[in-house]
Amino acid sequence: MSQQMVNSVGIGRFLNWASVDARGAAGGLLLLWDNRVLENLEVERGGYSISIRFRNCVDGFTWTFSGVYGPVISSEKEDFWEELSAIRGLWEDPWCLGGDFNAVRLPEERRNSLRLTTEMRRFSEVIGELGLKELPLAGGPYTWIGGLNSQAASKLDRFLFSDQWEDHFSAITQAALPRLISDHNPIVLQAGGFSSGKSPFRFENMWLKIDGFQDLVRSWWNGYSVDGSSSHCIAEKLKALKKDLKNWNKEVIGNVSLNRAEAFSRLQRWESRENDGPLTASEVEAKNQALEDYKKWALLEETSWRQKSREIWLKEGDKNTKYFHKMANARARKNFMSKIRINEVTLSSSDDLKEGVCRAYKSLLSEPGDWRPNINGLNFKELGEGLASSLEVEFSEEEIYAALSSCCGDKAPGPDGFTMAFWLFCWDVVKSEILELFREFHLHGTFQRSLNSTFLLLIPKKEGAEDLREFRPISLVGSVYKLLAKVLANRLKSVMGEVISDSQQAFVHGRQILDAVLIANEALDSRLKDNVSGLLLKLDIEKAFDHVNWNFLIDVMSRMGFGHKWINWMKWCWSTASFSILINGCPTGFFRSSRGLRQGDPLSPYLFLFAMEALSQLLSRARNEGFFFGFKVGGRGREGLIVSHLLFADDTLIFCDADAVQLQYLSWTFMWFEAISGLKVNLSKSEAIPVGECPPMESLVSILGCKIGCLPTSYLGLPLGAPYKSTSAWDAVEERFRKRLSLWKRQYLSKGGRLTLLKSTLSSLPTYFLSLFVIPKRVCARLEKIQRDFLWGGGALENKPHLVCWKVICAAKKDGGLGIRNLAIFNKALLGKWLWRFANENDSLWKQIISSKYDLQDGGWCSKGGRDRYGVGVWKAIRNGWEDFRSHSRFLIGDGTRVKFWKDLWCENQSLEEAFPILFNLSVNKEGLVAEAWEEDGAGGSWGPRFNRHLNDWEVGEVENLLSKLHPLAIRRGVDDSLRWKANKNGTFSVKCFYSSLSMGINHPFPVSTIWKSWAPTRASFFGWEAAWNRLLTTDRIKRFGWNIPNRCFLCKNEEESIDHLLLFCEKARMLWYLTFSLFGVQWVMHSSVKRNLLGWYGSFVGKKREKAWKTAPLCLMWTIWKERNRRAFDDVERNDQDIKSIFLYTFVNWARVYIKDHTLSLFDFVNWLATK
Repeated sequence: MSQQMVNSVGIGRFLNWASVDARGAAGGLLLLWDNRVLENLEVERGGYSISIRFRNCVDGFTWTFSGVYGPVISSEKEDFWEELSAIRGLWEDPWCLGGDFNAVRLPEERRNSLRLTTEMRRFSEVIGELGLKELPLAGGPYTWIGGLNSQAASKLDRFLFSDQWEDHFSAITQAALPRLISDHNPIVLQAGGFSSGKSPFRFENMWLKIDGFQDLVRSWWNGYSVDGSSSHCIAEKLKALKKDLKNWNKEVIGNVSLNRAEAFSRLQRWESRENDGPLTASEVEAKNQALEDYKKWALLEETSWRQKSREIWLKEGDKNTKYFHKMANARARKNFMSKIRINEVTLSSSDDLKEGVCRAYKSLLSEPGDWRPNINGLNFKELGEGLASSLEVEFSEEEIYAALSSCCGDKAPGPDGFTMAFWLFCWDVVKSEILELFREFHLHGTFQRSLNSTFLLLIPKKEGAEDLREFRPISLVGSVYKLLAKVLANRLKSVMGEVISDSQQAFVHGRQILDAVLIANEALDSRLKDNVSGLLLKLDIEKAFDHVNWNFLIDVMSRMGFGHKWINWMKWCWSTASFSILINGCPTGFFRSSRGLRQGDPLSPYLFLFAMEALSQLLSRARNEGFFFGFKVGGRGREGLIVSHLLFADDTLIFCDADAVQLQYLSWTFMWFEAISGLKVNLSKSEAIPVGECPPMESLVSILGCKIGCLPTSYLGLPLGAPYKSTSAWDAVEERFRKRLSLWKRQYLSKGGRLTLLKSTLSSLPTYFLSLFVIPKRVCARLEKIQRDFLWGGGALENKPHLVCWKVICAAKKDGGLGIRNLAIFNKALLGKWLWRFANENDSLWKQIISSKYDLQDGGWCSKGGRDRYGVGVWKAIRNGWEDFRSHSRFLIGDGTRVKFWKDLWCENQSLEEAFPILFNLSVNKEGLVAEAWEEDGAGGSWGPRFNRHLNDWEVGEVENLLSKLHPLAIRRGVDDSLRWKANKNGTFSVKCFYSSLSMGINHPFPVSTIWKSWAPTRASFFGWEAAWNRLLTTDRIKRFGWNIPNRCFLCKNEEESIDHLLLFCEKARMLWYLTFSLFGVQWVMHSSVKRNLLGWYGSFVGKKREKAWKTAPLCLMWTIWKERNRRAFDDVERNDQDIKSIFLYTFVNWARVYIKDHTLSLFDFVNWLATK
């Protein structure tokens, strides 16, 4: 590279550059920068990269940029990853790197890629291990297009950066520019502000933590004088309350972050003064006040950012403020709209964008007014008169409060700005007005229209969304309306099963989303094994919620038997809605709708089912009249059942023959459904998937105008048609696992936060798959490795010790673990729920399908296993767990017609075959039922088991023992036999209970009560757990990992440092132990280890009042010692003994405020409180 070539790129005396020459066909690297903006500190060249340390000329911020050109050859990629790791080790600066990595992370980043390959996994691992992250790419999914006729496309180019770099360069975006002279898109990374207008009022849940806040609201609320209806009074009072809250927040609270920083600065100043000499009593008081102020503002700040981040799975008070801040910023970046494409026209100016979006949604939610045919001829299920009347009874306070309590308090508020947490916290203040509003609504069926105003929030459906069709409109309704709608929705939910057909699986009690996936897989499996061709039609409903015709809904509800009053209530709820659109946080426009349902309204999911019920009835009528045929599901020699269609909300799956005539009839059905309901089947986005050997698909799909799909595919987010035990079917789980973990900022989370997060991961990500499919061992190992690395840090590029083995971590807390579930065992427990449901449900569609296909055995408690090949059906794998499942259950006898007398477990805790083997061998009918061993007589009946010969004298005693055992039991005619779960007192199955039964406990005593039930923050409890297992990284343990460092206790500087010495026997630790004993007025003998000390830490002798404080004391003490040790080890700063005592006491009282429930408790009062039983 020469200066002449550089000058051809950019001209100017301030331009500077550095380069790496090309190697053969591989391109070189050229970095250019402006000396007026950046100062070059160091340059490091590698085989695949060039890195420069820069210092910003404006603010002196130092950071590193690396330009990369990754190798194409797979065998060289590991060298590339190691080079990146080496660069990371050179400097501790914030880091950004970009270029052509010649690698992709996910299948979606390469055209026509279906598998998550080893190279993809490795790239994702490297990004995670280097602590890097990536932004969505605007401008298209790919950055390179090549091959014959441009058939190949991949996302090879990208920018990656560390969190520290992102912290400094805020509001960054990444975009692909048009290709001009290369087959690669140029990539631009820009930093700047997310500009928006004035944000609406939003209630801050942190205000609820201010002492006296409820009394303050009460004084304001009761002081407002408003006349009119109750809904009008509430609306006007909320307006006045907003104004008072804004003024109060400005005058009393102020900027929480600045207040925290100011309190911290004061605390630092006092500590600095203390280093120069002892403080006076008044100065100590001032220093302690600064500490209390800092803790108060820190908690308020954390609460505020938690609310903004919507990360509701993490608890407050665990010092995750930075994490909440990062997630809130990530959410703002994701939802930020810099430009939008509407009808192929791109709008980028703020005014044009707002006007265009408002115009588009006003048009979308306006009914065109065309004539629509009626729904005569469709046979809807009807509500009974009693059920219809029960929906219209008066509202009770208990019903309203239960609905309020079930609402999430941190969810984004609507136009009124108030969260549901406000209403719950201030229920005693506002209750009378709310109850009066419900009474008026019941009487008149109306409320103030302004309460039904709505914010439309546009959420991108995918990364880098730019077209308006790629955004999902979510309605943020007002809090008062949300409460009313929630109460109405709870009533409606209770009767949905009476009017919704079996083909619909969503939002009906007793039906689950997994039912539809199981039925679809089993129906497909039967079709493939019958070697009969067919089609699966996956329908896409265009703008499903937005296009529903209101008059059509009224007709459907009327045909279903809903009362006139109820229908009028529903009509008022949907017809009085008004809308403003939130664009970059600012409300824009105002309009009303004349069609559609709001996604975000608690009523909408149930009302939408009524609309889709019309489609279900149309399809059923077409099937019954022979216009199309579904898939037959049933064993050979049996009639079987026909599955023609399945619906889950707007996800519709149709099973039909590969026949042009049937497809023509279906297309007419779709058009008729659109005509009556307003809901259009978007055939251009729908798929026809061939099953077996079909006629040419091009001619078939031309009838519908849909796409051609292939098996395996996905249905409701789960595999459909995937081979049994296919690891590729789980790629989506691993992909989502890595995506989610890449968003979570590990370095901003305490270990307690990571623990909570890992548990929530299991609930929200793999659990969905684990609930239906058996997880392959290889997949299980991969997912658990990801979790281990996240909990402890490290990976292939970074060797951080995993301090406790995974088997212990997966144990229950009572056994010394963390309660993180073992995936294989959890999978087995989840699948056990299917076996329980099969044994206890009678009329559900999925059970009818399984019973028809596999037939019944064991009295109908389970299906037969099936002996043919596995195929794509999933039930056989679930059925394999029946014997293990049955060993944890027993039978409760009713009429005795489904339970085997000798072989089943129904009499005490052992089968009669096992309890009386001699009599079993003599029995006439070893497979006989309980009912067959019961003999009716005039006295009601008695037990009479039959044997194949006369009994010997010594065998008669056995019979007497048998009859004595059976004596308390009797047949109950007219009562069905039932299955009971042994481990639960109430006899019902639970996944948690089955998991516990399957898990092998660790047979070692562990101080679970002192660590996890001590009211300490989770991060401190996690620390105590590590200490109890002797796994803290003290100097003696660090040396075991090969570090050659001197071992001296950082606190006393006399003894060698070990966990037991540091936390129990060091003079600084003993000082705090003696202080603790003196506070409680007790004498105590210390045990030889932390674990034994915590095991023996019983507190009943200190009195019930002080028991919680006693249980919390050891964790608080050890936590204080550990923090001081790390302060000395890493910051080279030492506190004196008095300061260590003060820190311990103030931490102790701060934790105590939680269980004493007094946030104003002073240290002096707390010490006096401890001194008395």
